[in-house]
Amino acid sequence: MIDTNALLGAYRVGYFPMSVDGQIKWFSPERRGILPLEIFRISRRLKRVVNRGLFEVSINRAFQRVVVSCASRPDPIGNWIDGKIVDSYKALHTSGYAHSVEVWHRGGLVGGLYGVALGGAFFGESMFHTKTDASKVALVGLVERLSERGYTLLDIQWLTSHLAQFGAIEVTRSRYMKLLTDAIKVDRSFD
Repeated sequence: MIDTNALLGAYRVGYFPMSVDGQIKWFSPERRGILPLEIFRISRRLKRVVNRGLFEVSINRAFQRVVVSCASRPDPIGNWIDGKIVDSYKALHTSGYAHSVEVWHRGGLVGGLYGVALGGAFFGESMFHTKTDASKVALVGLVERLSERGYTLLDIQWLTSHLAQFGAIEVTRSRYMKLLTDAIKVDRSFD
């Protein structure tokens, strides 16, 4: 397990961990993916899905189940969430820093995401879904929560085409570090 203080310290200086071949490796990409909250966009179709109320969204109701579900999903580049990562984020959750957004359908957990909140920054770690649109609904729920509470940075680590459709962009490491430094200074509460 990664020490909680070491993990939080790494986030504060722009690093995040991944398990690679059973070893914890630390990453701080030259080009960092972020999702600017002020330009977050959703398609009309997804807006209809959200408005129909087919899904229930909750916060921190099933943190461990979300992390384990993220670890269990198939990933073409290999899954970077192993037992050490799961245990490390459970400890962060217990300490009040790691949070989950869960999506439910007919009483069952069908999607969600988790990440770490520090100051006015939220570091998205992973998401999953077992029902179409569930992870997208989780992202909408996360952005609504961050926006309502005055967060200033949503870190997504790397830009993907999936997240680009919501307005995600890449920034240089130096730009990211400026955004991070400013966000960490802001006093916000996720709960």
